[in-house]
Amino acid sequence: MSDNNKNASIAYGRLMHHAMRGLIQTVLQDVAEHGLPGDHHFFITFDTQHPGVAIADWLEDRYPEEMTVVIQHWYDNLMVDDDGFGITLNFGDSPEPLRIPFDAILTFVDPSVEFGLRFESSTNATDGPDDDPKATTPIRSNAKDDAKPAKGAHDADVVRLDTFRKGH
Repeated sequence: MSDNNKNASIAYGRLMHHAMRGLIQTVLQDVAEHGLPGDHHFFITFDTQHPGVAIADWLEDRYPEEMTVVIQHWYDNLMVDDDGFGITLNFGDSPEPLRIPFDAILTFVDPSVEFGLRFESSTNATDGPDDDPKATTPIRSNAKDDAKPAKGAHDADVVRLDTFRKGH
């Protein structure tokens, strides 16, 4: 075994981050092709300042840091690629196109099946150089606290990965 392998570590944070973003991509691609099945709907919170986010100026003015969109009853032009997705949503009878890179997503919640993911910045000093600074963190919380779903929506279980990180 070489000395380089002794000090190397597996970048679990980056790998988990990539896998969870891939899960969101797969789900949205299926919805783009077949529509939303059953009662499924999504609350997606994203960083409006992330490079690659494209939203109307008035939306950026109103949501200068982050914004939560709902994909449920009315949406159009959902297009998914390897980097993110584009969609047209209705804001007060005004259809607006949005472009959201997967790396800009902070939370993804489907309250109909009590599922949710949260992506957070990691500031843990024990993280190795290969760890992604915005790793997926297993969290356990209520979806209504994360995405403020409509009254009557179910709480979602979100898994926090911090529980498994060194130093926690």
